[in-house]
Amino acid sequence: MTDVATTPIRAIVGLGNPGNEYAQTRHNAGAMFVERLANSLGCTLKADSKFFGHYGKAITSAGEVHLLIPATFMNRSGQAVGALARFFKLEPEELLIAYDELDLPPGTLRLKASGGHGGHNGIRDIIQTFGGRNDFHRLRLGIGHPGHKDRVTGYVLGRAPANERELLEQTFDRVEAHLPSLLKGNLAAAMNELHRQVE
Repeated sequence: MTDVATTPIRAIVGLGNPGNEYAQTRHNAGAMFVERLANSLGCTLKADSKFFGHYGKAITSAGEVHLLIPATFMNRSGQAVGALARFFKLEPEELLIAYDELDLPPGTLRLKASGGHGGHNGIRDIIQTFGGRNDFHRLRLGIGHPGHKDRVTGYVLGRAPANERELLEQTFDRVEAHLPSLLKGNLAAAMNELHRQVE
């Protein structure tokens, strides 16, 4: 693997859809991660209209980090992310966006420093918000694939069975264990550890 140099992460955003009907669905894996992270860090996420979502600032061993779960629908994620970035003068490379990934099995994850949207509507909208810039970090949380493209919508908007939820929680545990490295900008070290653990 080539060395990955990066600036420190100043904000983590978890993507999902708002409302009780979407809570705990596979498509909300990113939002679930940030909610879990906030709880672990003793940070309360509160509705904040200027960020179009639920926001909190957490104190970690690596410094402060902004946490956000957009209250917009997935395909309008850029509205919330853009508002946060403008308010705190964040560059895209200072952001880590957590979201569900169909192409990875449950219990696996991948960190990326940049890239395309891969068909994910939330990531597509964020790239458009930044004028085509795609150099924000991504935490891709595996949810698996239903096997046929015609079943994808119902699958991602459905609630995962208990065994899949447990695998997702274990994924969250692994990311939290390496959070200081991520926040300090040691993305290569975090990648090596996290990707090795799920091979």
